[in-house]
Amino acid sequence: MRSVRWQTSALVWMACAAAQAQAQQQQGDAAPPAVAPLFEQPGVLTPRGKLVLEPSAQFGYSSSNRVVLVGYTIIPALLIGLVDVREIKRNTLTGAVSLRYGLGNRAEVELKLPYVYRTDSTVSRELFTGTGVDKVFETSGKGVGDAELALRYQLNQGAPDRPYYVAGLRVKSRTGTDPFKVVTDCSKRCVGPNATGTGLPLELPTGSGFYAVQPSLTWLYASDPAILFGGVSYLVNFKRSNVNRKVLNGEWEPLGTVAPGDVAGFNFGMGLALNDRALISFGYDHSSIARTRQNGVPVPGSVRTQLGTLLMGLSYRLNDKRTVNITVGAGLTRDTPDVQLSFRMPLSL
Repeated sequence: MRSVRWQTSALVWMACAAAQAQAQQQQGDAAPPAVAPLFEQPGVLTPRGKLVLEPSAQFGYSSSNRVVLVGYTIIPALLIGLVDVREIKRNTLTGAVSLRYGLGNRAEVELKLPYVYRTDSTVSRELFTGTGVDKVFETSGKGVGDAELALRYQLNQGAPDRPYYVAGLRVKSRTGTDPFKVVTDCSKRCVGPNATGTGLPLELPTGSGFYAVQPSLTWLYASDPAILFGGVSYLVNFKRSNVNRKVLNGEWEPLGTVAPGDVAGFNFGMGLALNDRALISFGYDHSSIARTRQNGVPVPGSVRTQLGTLLMGLSYRLNDKRTVNITVGAGLTRDTPDVQLSFRMPLSL
């Protein structure tokens, strides 16, 4: 399920140069160097007793084409059967408000509340018929997304000749619209011999429908004039039992136990300071999503998915309390969103 990847799939850094300056003044321990935001793990933690409010907006666009041959070949280039051609264009806009609070010299807690608006346009020809006319299926969805709670801790003091390590633990809820509760375009069933309809949702969900936990480890290393950084993470999705999918006429199709695949990820990059206010970073983010299982058996058509994104970020400090962060991401694999744009403005309160 692509929704498992927390759009997924594109991540951003939430640290800024202003926060680093405050941390170095108020903390006895050395603080990691600041970089332009790219990923979700921070490079600089919130100073003790300080509160940071961060409004953000992220836009993602993806398109994919699928050609399915239903039949058999008697000689090369001659197919006896039907061809299903499907093109999907997807737009996702996510607005969020994050609150971070410094618990101590090396620890912070964060609460993130997202709001999601999605639109999908599917151009296809109905399977198992001889029609030559394209059909357009459009759907959308909006609402509160899955709220997240995160805790981060700086493991060591670090030094100019030693890397800094920051451990993190993020918990994702199910506050968004459940994908199994939105109405699916099927009369009674979406799978099996009596399946009818497109199998596409009439309203798009805004959440994944599963609780999840993600431990992570981030490192930063200052190598004048550049700052090297990276990290690893592992997202564990908890399975659900007695899952039912809502279809037309208010009926429910039983699905049993559904277990989305876990997500292993890593990222790395390099940051440069252009002047005392501007920072720029370049990086790469990769996620490997395992197969989804239903009742202990892999879902037909579900395979391990690789998501790779090339990222560039710019951070500009407006003053001691405000910083503007902009990130651009380009998908390098077929399943990754084609483009991702992120805007964040941390406000130190």
